[in-house]
Amino acid sequence: MNESRILYSIVPTNPEAHLFEVRCTVDNPDPRGQTFSLPTWIPGSYLIREFAKHVVRIRAHSGRKLLRLVKPDKNTWQVEPFEGPVTLTMEVYAWDLSVRGAHLDTTHAFFNGPAVFLQVEGRVDEPVEVEILPPKGAKYRNWGVATAMRRKGARPYLFGTYEAADYDELIDHPVEMGTFELATFRAGGVQHDIAITGRHRADMRRLTKDLKTLCETQIAFFGTPAPMDRYVFLVTAVGDGYGGLEHRASTALICARNDLPHEGMDKPSGGYRTFLGLASHEYFHTWNVKRIKPAAFTPYDLDRENYTTLLWAFEGFTSYYDDLLLVRSGLMPRGTYLETLGRNITTLLRTSGRKKQTVAESSFDAWIKYYRSDENMPNAGVSYYGKGSLIGLSLDLMIRNQTGGRKSLDDVMRALWKRYGMTGIGVPEDGIEKIAEQVTGVKLKRFFDQAVRSTADLPLQKLLDTVGVDMVLRPARSGVDRRERKPTRAELAADRGVALGIRTGSEGGNVRITHVLDGGTAQQAGLSSGDVVIAMDGLRVTLDNFETQLSRYKAGQIITLHTFRRDELHVVNVTLAAARPDAWSLTVNDDPAGARNRKRWLHTD
Repeated sequence: MNESRILYSIVPTNPEAHLFEVRCTVDNPDPRGQTFSLPTWIPGSYLIREFAKHVVRIRAHSGRKLLRLVKPDKNTWQVEPFEGPVTLTMEVYAWDLSVRGAHLDTTHAFFNGPAVFLQVEGRVDEPVEVEILPPKGAKYRNWGVATAMRRKGARPYLFGTYEAADYDELIDHPVEMGTFELATFRAGGVQHDIAITGRHRADMRRLTKDLKTLCETQIAFFGTPAPMDRYVFLVTAVGDGYGGLEHRASTALICARNDLPHEGMDKPSGGYRTFLGLASHEYFHTWNVKRIKPAAFTPYDLDRENYTTLLWAFEGFTSYYDDLLLVRSGLMPRGTYLETLGRNITTLLRTSGRKKQTVAESSFDAWIKYYRSDENMPNAGVSYYGKGSLIGLSLDLMIRNQTGGRKSLDDVMRALWKRYGMTGIGVPEDGIEKIAEQVTGVKLKRFFDQAVRSTADLPLQKLLDTVGVDMVLRPARSGVDRRERKPTRAELAADRGVALGIRTGSEGGNVRITHVLDGGTAQQAGLSSGDVVIAMDGLRVTLDNFETQLSRYKAGQIITLHTFRRDELHVVNVTLAAARPDAWSLTVNDDPAGARNRKRWLHTD
């Protein structure tokens, strides 16, 4: 027997109660008392999640001999000194239907390694084996296994033994068990699997074809060979959901089942484009953040926060390229892309918090702000995803313009891949700025000072003009205005509505205020997040008719709102203000030089 062997096993022992049994066996434990720990967070999701809170029971034993186990802190256990093999057996509660934790019921099982696998202190660099076992009972006989983890004896898509080179690799391969629907394709010489869990009626042929096109485009972008031997899209289809988490050779996705393509779909629906954008984003992370990663993440410290000011590049640049590469692959029309950009610009410029927090600060504070966003977030902070994507756009267009199209952000990303991704060296905090200047020959300090280290607005209008794209500013018709095409003169004249300065949601069909924006009339009148609006000037309002009722008033008029704050009724008089121009539309113009630059940028007319 190999004395250095570390073995894990996991089995859904009680799906009805959402309980896994997980074992970790160490053949030659530390004779002073082996220490084990469970991560407090999962890479890619920057929040302390305290996975140890889901441990229901834990015991240490060697064969039939029970060993004393002490817990020195919230996520660590130490076994009494013992020379023989030691096994820790945990019962883990799994009822987190997300891409970040573990979920188990009678229909399927899903888990991420940090939620279930103990770390053997002092032994994290050693190879491990994992036995993945099925739940007992005839109703589970058709269950299979989908994971990118390397097989060691297990047959494809079945239970058995798997292996990983070390603990970091072990926890970077999520696992789905159940009766998922499976499709397979090859891209860049690499097998790709799609495993969909949940009821759906997806056109698997269309989905496979489009994901193949997307993956081939991204592999070609960075260059062959692809950095993985096999890749798996683990998709959970639900009634209404959205989310993704990247891994080195797979991604876990949650989507609305209606966002998947259906038979007879002539062109991608908005929901399907949303799904493709999500898949594109997580797949791009295979390079950008899983291998090109901040020095602060090499290696990960899974016991505490790992701080970096660079998430605006690792998440923001990924958000820039996810849709851009859909355009280049032919999966998104140019017009749809410009509509999406218009929405992204509008979202950023409607956020007053962009004037109070830099994206470097936003990145650093992701652990306490972005992942714990509250009702004041639009007034206090900025998204490193949203602004980061527009920094990527701005940097790309600036480099193209100043080099006459000879260089671009594409060249910077490929240089980052060669210098850092292919070597495993972490990117220093000033590394992206330095390599961008080296690769392009463009002096960029002033740009990074403005875009990353200050709260100044980006020169978007000027830069988009270089690729023949106009930005048109107009008032929004309502708080949910999504029209991004170029408005006519008549529409601009008509778009003179009123604004309260709030964002709303539904609560039992009523209007619930989710955010009160800085400087708006709602804030001045004393309305607050959480207030439920039930009437306007004595007439009941609902989420369906609220905007319509409001549109019948003019700026300067006073309306009376009846609201509930908790269980107390309030009567509030609000003086309406004119809606400010804050919605942006993007359209192409007829400038020949801009058209040529645009074609080089988008790879399409």
